[in-house]
Amino acid sequence: MKVKFIIIAFLVICFQGINAQEVQPTIVLDSSKVKVISPEEQKLIEKAELERKLKEDKLTLKEKQRAEKEQKKLEKEQKRFEKEQKKIASTEKSLIKVKDKKAKAIKDLDKMEAKFAKNRAKEKLSPVEIEKENVKISKQQLKIKELEEDILKAEKKLNKLR
Repeated sequence: MKVKFIIIAFLVICFQGINAQEVQPTIVLDSSKVKVISPEEQKLIEKAELERKLKEDKLTLKEKQRAEKEQKKLEKEQKRFEKEQKKIASTEKSLIKVKDKKAKAIKDLDKMEAKFAKNRAKEKLSPVEIEKENVKISKQQLKIKELEEDILKAEKKLNKLR
């Protein structure tokens, strides 16, 4: 892009001399003396002006590129931040779900124990059925312990993300 810009500027400078009209000497009046600018001096002044303009254009282009680079950097940073926020929200959501599962499992365990105590008090259960109920209750307690571990993991993950 820079090379194209330089080539175009060079071609403009070259062809400008071909298309230029004959310039009449300009008379500049000073309070003390009269100064006449020759066509060669006029061409030098125009060349210097074009070079100055070319430098200004280069600087403007560099500034524009720098601004675009900064903009891209800011957009990338914003996307990363939004991604982190989504992760945090997702982790919070999963933590809430696990806590709900734990609460439900505790409620189910309480129901099982109450039903078991009720049937045991009535002496309706055989020793095999009592063992089966004890195994069910133990499984439920194990499930609750696993859910508690999941809660701890989710909380650690959430604290790490924050």
